[in-house]
Amino acid sequence: MKELNYEKIDNLLRLALDEDIGTGDITTIACVPETAVSNGRFIAKEPGVISGLDVLMRVFELIDDSVSVTKLVSDGDSVRKSDVIATISGPSRAILTGERTALNFLQHMSAIATRTAEAVREIDGTKTKILDTRKTTPGLRAIEKYAVTCGGGTNHRYNLADGVLIKDNHINAAGGITNAVKQTKLQAVGKIKIEVETETLEQVKEALSAGADIIMLDNMAPDLMAEAVKLINGRALTEASGNMGERDLKTIAETGVDFISIGALTHSVKAMDISLRFD
Repeated sequence: MKELNYEKIDNLLRLALDEDIGTGDITTIACVPETAVSNGRFIAKEPGVISGLDVLMRVFELIDDSVSVTKLVSDGDSVRKSDVIATISGPSRAILTGERTALNFLQHMSAIATRTAEAVREIDGTKTKILDTRKTTPGLRAIEKYAVTCGGGTNHRYNLADGVLIKDNHINAAGGITNAVKQTKLQAVGKIKIEVETETLEQVKEALSAGADIIMLDNMAPDLMAEAVKLINGRALTEASGNMGERDLKTIAETGVDFISIGALTHSVKAMDISLRFD
């Protein structure tokens, strides 16, 4: 499981807190005594895979470091409905002020981990790995890609500087697959792998001849995908892509592809239902 870099996400958490708190939590200040202390439990209201507990803890640390959160499970663990995920104790005002922001992160990240785990289970018994994409919520990429790893998935490139992926618009702008790969090899620094998106067997053949390291099989039917994998015959890695969140992943994996990339892991999940209840 990938680890989070808290130096990178602290700015994100502060922005989220500033957005939610505004000039002050007027409800809590108005009706909760400054000296009040509370204890509570974070409860799963549905089954799923947890991700974001350290993020939750960090949110409360940024508000008041006297708040104590005790994790009862770990990121990547599966929970059932009604399971207690963590307990919290400390100044009531601090807990109430940070509750929504902390839960927003925990619910969203756990939803991604849960959706990823479902995809991983679906292709169990095959060699294929589940990849995420750059179809992430702006500003949340670090935590969303971390959540994918909590669900057993693998991260694709983090950003545009992290790898070469020549897609259809690059191919058109560069004057074809062969020219795009040739120019990329002249410019690429180090041992960066070159991936090329293809939609037909002719394009697959051209990408192979040009020396692509990874060939994306985009929006292909399973029988055509299997034919492409057979044609490639291990000379390049293969990645299935194109609305994979809506397709039969087991059938896709059985074509022999190395990877299946799924944008839906991050761009369209429904938040996992988790709540905080004071004792």
